[in-house]
Amino acid sequence: MMLPHRQHSIQQEYDPLLLWAALALLMLGLVMVYSASIATAEGSKFTGHQSAYFLVRHGVFLAVGLISAAVVFQMPLRFWQAAAPWLFLGGFLLLILVLIPHVGRSVNGSQRWLPLGLVNLQPSELMKLFVVLYAADYTSRKLADMGSFMRGFAPMAAVMLLVGFLLLREPDFGAFVVIVAIAMGILFLGGINVRIFGALVLVLLVGFVLLIWMSPYRRERIFGFMDPWQDAFGKGYQLSHALIAFGRGEWLGVGLGASVEKLFYLPEAHTDFLLAVIAEELGFVGVVVVICLFVLLVQRAFVIGRQALLLDRIYSGLVAQGIGIWIGVQSFINMGVNMGLLPTKGLTLPLMSFGGSGILANCVALAILLRVDYENRLLMRGGRP
Repeated sequence: MMLPHRQHSIQQEYDPLLLWAALALLMLGLVMVYSASIATAEGSKFTGHQSAYFLVRHGVFLAVGLISAAVVFQMPLRFWQAAAPWLFLGGFLLLILVLIPHVGRSVNGSQRWLPLGLVNLQPSELMKLFVVLYAADYTSRKLADMGSFMRGFAPMAAVMLLVGFLLLREPDFGAFVVIVAIAMGILFLGGINVRIFGALVLVLLVGFVLLIWMSPYRRERIFGFMDPWQDAFGKGYQLSHALIAFGRGEWLGVGLGASVEKLFYLPEAHTDFLLAVIAEELGFVGVVVVICLFVLLVQRAFVIGRQALLLDRIYSGLVAQGIGIWIGVQSFINMGVNMGLLPTKGLTLPLMSFGGSGILANCVALAILLRVDYENRLLMRGGRP
């Protein structure tokens, strides 16, 4: 008689839909990273021609991420609120450090990584999490000033401009867009003046257009996105092969492991263009499953955040919804790029693509989200977080 009751009480400690959606994306990502990377691993001297090279590394990253998540889940939200400014400062210093010659590592013209022996750290991935924590703390402290441009928005805008300057120096335009979306989204949810917000969105759009127009390589990406077949062997190469992968997959795909595009045709098949391999091997059905899992995850993040706000836990609610914005915006951009709906950007698919820094940041963010939900449930039962 006691066992079912105990099992029921354990299940009430967390949101099962959120947990299982996240685990499903992580496990599917592990399988698809292996499938997408076999040819690259076998054909590279760097990997020692070992077919399981990326699988093993991704498995290690995933294990480290899950262990870190288990540790992070034990920490109350008040710890993260107290640490938020210091974490943000640490992330800012890492963004400076990665730009120092002979310190940061440059790959394909972008200096985004700090070499740490066996692994490389990408500060911009950690900065997305730190911005969520910092923006939520800033907004919860400035609720009374959200109607004022100078007292409410200007300080955050100045900080984000500094972060944006460093990201564009790498350059990492994709991370800049995601971080701006996180900060603006949290400010909006915190009650920033609607007219100020609308004007700022307009200014941001103009700014993004200028950033693209003033950079030759970004302009080429835009032109390649508009008609990838015009220069299918040049600036439209990645997108044209991604579209071929989607076309070959049709409804049910060509079968797991049977992708042709991953055989040195589609660049970054196990990172930025993982969804294209999923589309080719698992078809329309596989893509729909991935999209539904992301939609479910983001929806649960906003539900948990709203519940925290109803319990007058402003910081926790904004953190939960900020994590939802982060995962939602980044997954939307990555999927849009893969499907040819958005210009090509160097953004990975959260929870799924190969990359240690991204997996670690995603797992820690989900652990914090589960902690918000846990504390909500504890308060509703009359306990204290």
